[in-house]
Amino acid sequence: MDNDTQKHTGPPVVVVTGASAGVGRAIVRRFAREGALIGLLARGVDGLTAARQEVEQAGGKALVLPTDVADAEQVEQATAKVEQQLGPIDIWINNAMVSVLSPAMDMTPEEYRRVTEVTYLGYVHGTLAALRRMLPRDRGVIIQIGSALAYRSIPLQSAYCGAKHAVQGFTESLRSELIHDGSRVSLSTVHLPAVNTPQFSWIRSRMPRHPQPVPPIYQPEVIADAVHWVAYHPRREFWIGFPTVKAIVGDKFIPGLLDHYLAHVGYDSQQTGDPIDPDRPDNLHSPLPGDYGAHGLFDGGARTSSLQVWANQHRGPLLFLAAAMAGLWLMRTRRAADRQPRRNRAIHAPASR
Repeated sequence: MDNDTQKHTGPPVVVVTGASAGVGRAIVRRFAREGALIGLLARGVDGLTAARQEVEQAGGKALVLPTDVADAEQVEQATAKVEQQLGPIDIWINNAMVSVLSPAMDMTPEEYRRVTEVTYLGYVHGTLAALRRMLPRDRGVIIQIGSALAYRSIPLQSAYCGAKHAVQGFTESLRSELIHDGSRVSLSTVHLPAVNTPQFSWIRSRMPRHPQPVPPIYQPEVIADAVHWVAYHPRREFWIGFPTVKAIVGDKFIPGLLDHYLAHVGYDSQQTGDPIDPDRPDNLHSPLPGDYGAHGLFDGGARTSSLQVWANQHRGPLLFLAAAMAGLWLMRTRRAADRQPRRNRAIHAPASR
């Protein structure tokens, strides 16, 4: 780490929740490339086992920890095993989630409860388990995988959007407490755009057509690279992709207009043209068998890079360059203005006799 939040001389010890598939799986692969020691937390044993094999093939070490993050005790036990078998945790990444694609009036109280317990309380449980170890050492990095939906909700995902808003509120409150206490533990949130992950093949849905991420869609490796960068360059928040920027900024200035816009486009944009089996299995309560990997069904249209991410990572030099260019333009403008009166005086001066 470049800010003394880390004093680690060997490979970092990293914990990733939701590590078996999707964004979590891509994050695991990215840290494995540097030989990290990784605690893998998720419910799906098949995906966790495959993730461990990938980590070991890349030269790292992984510990498979089947865990439902909705259960605080399971998270605490998994955290203790990581520290016992891999060492003190340097980086903790909260990523686990579940969702239901459905109009709010068709949702059940139990569905709201389950989405909230995993997607919000799972982050709370993971964060507090990490802090119990990091605070006495006065070092460590915690990263919350957020979403543009933490600021700008969309139709059909009221439970998920509500949970992401809750994570945002929890994180901001906790951050102020860490600042008050003078802690050097870093707390960052990485807000995501639409990502091509397997979740759209297993989330519960009441809609007639197959779920999809709202285009434009990014590959999970774009997210993983950005999360890895933030782990070593802590930021309060890091936004990924221009769609995320537009959603967050737009909600600050034109929320009412966005309400009406999403009412018109928010249903179709979250569904493909293909019908869905209404009885297909979902992973709301139990993981589906098999290894789903990091990618979903939308490789064909997913973006593999983001200019906005690059600009975000280099915002310091870019702001300096912009300021220098603005200063140069201002100097030239002033010089031109200073010369103009002299020209005018020369033109209108009386002719010598």
